[in-house]
Amino acid sequence: MTTVYAVTGAVTVLAQQIQITPTTPPGADKLVNLVNYLSWIVTLAGIGALIYAGGKFGWERFHGGAVESPKIILGALVGGIIATSAGQIMNAAVTGGG
Repeated sequence: MTTVYAVTGAVTVLAQQIQITPTTPPGADKLVNLVNYLSWIVTLAGIGALIYAGGKFGWERFHGGAVESPKIILGALVGGIIATSAGQIMNAAVTGGG
């Protein structure tokens, strides 16, 4: 009987909701500004990769040779999808998907 009582007490303690009041850390505005700049850089790099891959695709079609540009295009598109959804992914991970 004491084991059941101990387990019930532990579950009751663990089931209590903890109230958290989030506060903004010092310097958060600078960090957000840096992340915004990095987001722009990643977007521009992805656009540049797509333009490069499109030019390379045309060059390969015109001159023949190994076809590598579809891999570059696919990598740029997958990277762009991950980069643009990173905020939503992290928000879901931090908040538990809610």
